[in-house]
Amino acid sequence: MKKLGLLFSIFTLLFITNLTFAQQPQKWSASDIYHQIEKLNFLGSVLYVAAHPDDENTKLISYFANETKARTAYLSLTRGDGGQNLIGTERKEMLGVLRTQELLAARRIDGGEQLFSRAYDFGYSKEPNETFAIWGKEQVLHDVVLAIRKFKPDVIINRFNHRTPGTTHGHHTASAMLSMEAFDLSADKNSYPNQLKEFGLWQPKRIFFNTSWWFYGSEENFKKADKTNLFSINTGVFFPLKGKSNGEIAALSRSQHQCQGFGTTGTRGDEIEYLEFLKGDMPKEKANLFEGINTTWTRVKGGEAIGKILTDIQNHFNFNNPSVHLPKLAEAYHLISELEDSHWRDIKKKELEQIIMASCGLYLEAVAAQQNTTPGSEIGIKLEAVNRSIQDVEILSVEYLGQPLINPMALENNKVYKNEATIRIPSDTPYTTPYWLNERENPGLFSVNDLRQIGKPESDKVQLHWKLKICEVTFDFTKDIVYKFNDNAKGETYQPFDILPEVTTEIVNNVRLFTGKQKQQVAVKVRSGKDNAKGHLLLDLPADWKVTPTAIPFELDKKGTEKTVTFEVTPPSYETEAIVKSFAVIDGKKLDKKLITIDYSHIPLQKILMPSEARFNKVVIQTRGKNIGYIMGAGDEVPENLRQMDYNVTLLSPEKITPENLKQFDALILGIRAFNVVEELKFKQNTLFDYVQNGGTMIVQYNTSSNLVTKNVAPFDLQLSNDRVTQEDAAITFLNPKHKVLSFPNKITEQDFDCWTQEQGLYYPKSWAKEFTPIIASSDKGEEPKNGALLIAKYGKGHYIYTGLSFFRQLPEGVPGAYRIMANLIAAGK
Repeated sequence: MKKLGLLFSIFTLLFITNLTFAQQPQKWSASDIYHQIEKLNFLGSVLYVAAHPDDENTKLISYFANETKARTAYLSLTRGDGGQNLIGTERKEMLGVLRTQELLAARRIDGGEQLFSRAYDFGYSKEPNETFAIWGKEQVLHDVVLAIRKFKPDVIINRFNHRTPGTTHGHHTASAMLSMEAFDLSADKNSYPNQLKEFGLWQPKRIFFNTSWWFYGSEENFKKADKTNLFSINTGVFFPLKGKSNGEIAALSRSQHQCQGFGTTGTRGDEIEYLEFLKGDMPKEKANLFEGINTTWTRVKGGEAIGKILTDIQNHFNFNNPSVHLPKLAEAYHLISELEDSHWRDIKKKELEQIIMASCGLYLEAVAAQQNTTPGSEIGIKLEAVNRSIQDVEILSVEYLGQPLINPMALENNKVYKNEATIRIPSDTPYTTPYWLNERENPGLFSVNDLRQIGKPESDKVQLHWKLKICEVTFDFTKDIVYKFNDNAKGETYQPFDILPEVTTEIVNNVRLFTGKQKQQVAVKVRSGKDNAKGHLLLDLPADWKVTPTAIPFELDKKGTEKTVTFEVTPPSYETEAIVKSFAVIDGKKLDKKLITIDYSHIPLQKILMPSEARFNKVVIQTRGKNIGYIMGAGDEVPENLRQMDYNVTLLSPEKITPENLKQFDALILGIRAFNVVEELKFKQNTLFDYVQNGGTMIVQYNTSSNLVTKNVAPFDLQLSNDRVTQEDAAITFLNPKHKVLSFPNKITEQDFDCWTQEQGLYYPKSWAKEFTPIIASSDKGEEPKNGALLIAKYGKGHYIYTGLSFFRQLPEGVPGAYRIMANLIAAGK
């Protein structure tokens, strides 16, 4: 009864922490310690496999991690780089970094681990062969086999059906097909032998497909289906020690996918998940996926004594004072350290170290004096250690890369030990940027060659090595150095500690249009990563582009200060494109990175280093009209791209959408998914349509057909769908070649659709009123042409335009034709 009465748990703590202080250290309650001992006493593992962040079934991950007590991981083949962002403007690789951290936030709540392959999410594909052609099937299959050999799952669960290509996202089916192949290959000594020396062979026991009525087309079809191979699991369990149902924990986990708008309400009561047996050893008990698998400590040689110790602690756990178990926990730790089975030895040692620290009430922390520093520098570190148990704890050493920082000392009960030290960061220390972004050769695959790195969710941080003696047993702990400060509103706030370059540079505006022969002033920002940084700033351009001066000196006294300098750039006389790089030279050292910061409250602060480059385009573009009103939707960079075309762009909040205010604009443009995410637009429709009727031009970029704030997205009937053209180079047919929008003020040809990126368009309307004129048609290979990419209707004196063309992808990439087409849409009423 005492155990059931303890409702306070790590999940409450972690969720609150995740919302406000994403880097706060874990602080376990007694019930959390008990829960972790239960997991320590279970030697079984589950690997869930899918393609993207958000594909995972958090109900199953939480169920296996917290009810079954299995080691549970989610293998997401991609980091979600190709999706959209509902909370900011991060795209592509930066969106992948954001979604990686959201997955880690989710796993901190549901108790799972997170793995990846090197596959890049290049956007939607309609079938797996297209996916494999871009990824490189062999390379990603290598990574899935590697993940299995590293993680060594007993059970694999696929989110998607490997037998139904073409019925869902090609990445989805591909993930299941690769998982099915890897199930056998991971035990084949002839498959990827480069992995064997370090990770060996592994044969999972069985593999399942996490099916549901949705995959059968309807609930009625599912009721009639043969369920011989189907296993049902009631995941709607309640955890008294946590004060939450599994559905509530799963919802908190899924709600971390904020950039995808997946906030989810928790559920309570019975919930059935279905698993279809695919391959391996069929369990005899349909209620037990681990039937026939030894999940006790007798699984490993020498483990029986460990199991007896831990079972006794579990059966007689002291919730009032967990530290009384420290002698036995220390004994178990010693025995685990002696195991021959390196896989379970390393996993369980790490788990037990955290349990012992929590049972001691042991608080170890190293706080850097600044959030970041540079290679070769010295930085102050504040150390704090507290032993809040009656057991003897002695610090034997604290080291950074072998450098001792303190003398050995005993930690008395509840006496705070504080000290300060200085560490020198070696000059060859890698920058703390996402490791998978360091190189890129294949458009579908990140370049990572180190087998130990492949699949890791994030780069290693700077760590200190703590060696302690507890109950006469020596323990080794590694803990990240962190940075923290007091925020007047939030209080104690944690951030990661990063190693960054001495100087970073950035070309202001990563796309720049040169529409005439005139010179342009190009601004470049230089930011100091240390005090007293001075050198020269340069631009690297092709020979046919001229820049003056060739170098500009700079001097920055204080770390973190910025300076903007201006170069004069003259384009060649003909149309061309150039990738331009900026860099600084300090003491003969070339520094060519720009610093990108991603800062949201639900994830740790992210500092990313990318090549400092921009795309310069010498193009011929004619424009008409000057003033644009832009209503932001889910988040895009289009307003800044329009400014590159010399438009005056005003961002309009809903309260600024008034008849009088709209009169000043030559065109109104609605950002992507505006009718999905801007609730107030349902009250502004008449105002917007009146603007068009009185002679204005209104351009609406794509919206999804579900979750519209209003059905009336146009003044005439317009029905949206999920239709899209994923092949960015799909051939274009002009349905109305004489339409003004194809000739004024720019002549639009098929060449204006060259060099498009990721996908040509998405969420095209499926039907529309006769007032609309479709302008273009295109299709993916083997499909019927789709005519809904660009629709124009005359309404009163003005023009209403709906387009699914992916301007939000093309304009930030500097695609000249996309700029010309947009200029013509804006000029529709001129």
